[in-house]
Parts: sequence; structure tokens; C-alpha cells
Amino acid sequence: MSAAAPLANGAGAPVKKGKKKLIIMLVVVLLVLVIAGIGAVLLLKKKAAQDTDGDDTTSASAEQRSDKPDLKHPPTFLPLDPFVVNLADKDADRYAQVGITLEVADPHFAEEMKAFMPAIRNGILMILAHKTSRELLDRAGKEQLAGEIQRESARTMGIDVAEPEPAAKADDKPADGAKDKSADDDEPKPKKKKKRAGGSEPNPIKHVHFSNFIVQ
Repeated sequence: MSAAAPLANGAGAPVKKGKKKLIIMLVVVLLVLVIAGIGAVLLLKKKAAQDTDGDDTTSASAEQRSDKPDLKHPPTFLPLDPFVVNLADKDADRYAQVGITLEVADPHFAEEMKAFMPAIRNGILMILAHKTSRELLDRAGKEQLAGEIQRESARTMGIDVAEPEPAAKADDKPADGAKDKSADDDEPKPKKKKKRAGGSEPNPIKHVHFSNFIVQ
């Protein structure tokens, strides 16, 4: 009888060890699931951040594309014959040789301009003849000339284009600010031009490009 007791006590040991292994396996599985869940959350956050960056990059690329010229619909250029004109300098005889190319809205408008070309060239010559060499040698003077040609050419074709506000010149301002207020009040002030109720039309002449510019 005493020999059978150890056998009964020893039979329970494998059962306890099996339970411990099962508990350890369950803990390991739970840890694996937790780690996998954390990894999945981090992966989703990273993907969302990449998608956001991708959207920003796409929008930036779209903005860059909008700034680039449309190669499928290139602009229409209308080159004019070169202009040679005496300038308005009083101290010496100066002249300018200017090459001009007009960038217009479409080929149809370019063809319409050809019918008005004698009047357009006359208007441009009148503008150039009232310029001095000092005005044309300056970059700002060239830009102002381009704007005047752009507006005058459109007006020659009957297109009402708005007149820009005259820019204040540095020469018109007092050098030391010593000019008193009473003198300012005595001087007649220029009247402001009234805007038309109908407004102005968009100018189909988009840009004025200079292909040649010589002042002598």
C-alpha cells in the first residue's frame, strides 16, 4: 500500500506542467497580438502622413504646371517690321531702332490686326517720336513703352482699354521737404479721370516683346 502512494502523487505533475505551458503560450500569443496591433497603428499613421505629403506635392506640382506655358496651345506671336525713328532729344540728334513682336490671344485676332497694321504702326511711331533717349535707355522706360504700345494698338482696333494710374516721379517730390503747405495749396491739382460705367474690355494683346532695341 505504501508503494502505491508515490505513484498517485507523481501522476499529477504532468498535468500542472501542461497548464503552465498553456498559460505561457497564451501570454506569448497576446504579446504578439499587442505588438502586431501597435505596428499596424504606426503603419497606418505613417501611410496617412505620406498621403498628406503626397497631396501637398501634387498641389504644388499643379501650381508649377499652371505657371509653365501650355505647350499644347502655344501663344500667337505677330512680328512687326522694325521701327527707325528720331527721338525727342533737344540737345542732340538721337534716334532709335526698335524691333517689336506682339503676343496676342489667338491666330484669328492676329489676322485681324494685319488689316489695321498701317494705323497700328502709325500709333507706335507717334509714341516713339515723343520719347527721349534717356527714357528709352532705362529699364522702367522700356516697360512703360511696352505698356503704351500695348494699349495704343488695342485702341486702334476699337478696343476700350483702361488707362493705368500715373506713377509718381521722384523728380516731382521736393528734395529736402522744405516746401511749405501754403505753396502746395496754391498749385492746381490734376483732376482725376472718371471711370466709365461700362468698364473696359480685356486686352487681347497680351504682351509686347522687343526683339531689337538700339538707341544712338
